[in-house]
Amino acid sequence: MRFIDEHRHDVIDGREFGVEPICRVLSEGGRPIAPSTYYAAKARPPCDRVIRDAELLVQIRRVHEQNYGVYGARKVWRQLHRDGIMVARCTVERLMKADGLHGVVRGATIRTTKPDAALPRPEDLVERQFQAQRPNQLWVVDFTYVATWAGFVYVAFCIDVFSRMITGWRAAKSMTTELVLDALEMGIWQRKRQCHDLQGLVHHSDAGSQYTSIRYTERLAEAGAQPPIGSGGGSFVNAMAGPIIGLF
Repeated sequence: MRFIDEHRHDVIDGREFGVEPICRVLSEGGRPIAPSTYYAAKARPPCDRVIRDAELLVQIRRVHEQNYGVYGARKVWRQLHRDGIMVARCTVERLMKADGLHGVVRGATIRTTKPDAALPRPEDLVERQFQAQRPNQLWVVDFTYVATWAGFVYVAFCIDVFSRMITGWRAAKSMTTELVLDALEMGIWQRKRQCHDLQGLVHHSDAGSQYTSIRYTERLAEAGAQPPIGSGGGSFVNAMAGPIIGLF
């Protein structure tokens, strides 16, 4: 219906396109709709939900505008309740999203993966096949950020693909090589303490400069592990670590 409304008055060769030609083209393209169906829908009175949504949207826009456009769905919802307008929070979220309204987010967007173009990027030895038949065959590493009352804290992880065990981790207030190196050191120490052999371990990371630094790759070599991926390639390059970090 919306598509027809948007294009029915388009002019082609000096003639208005109209409803019937659009319906014919849609039907030929596998989206059958009869002109009578369109006209019947336009003549049908709006349902209670549509009427209620339109009324609520007027109030939502009012609250959002009165607060200089900084209120998000939660604050708009609370203000509506204070004004005596009872509505579910999910409804406010839905209507604000559909209307393009949003609040102001404090702070800047955090970007953790910052490749260093000057450093070499080793070959991808995993190619998104996150499978292992034994412990210490493949580790994936990554780090994330967590918002706290004292500011952002960065947490690095080393994860054994075979058991999904977090072999090493480290938290710090800055995303430096020391952060990921300490997590790696814990993982190596844990495995060495259990008399595990790390020779031939494949270590997989994103292209972040922390993981491709000389200090980090040298420590991997000392432990007998193969180097990180360092090749970039989007969010799926280190997709194995994402769900585990998401649970954290």
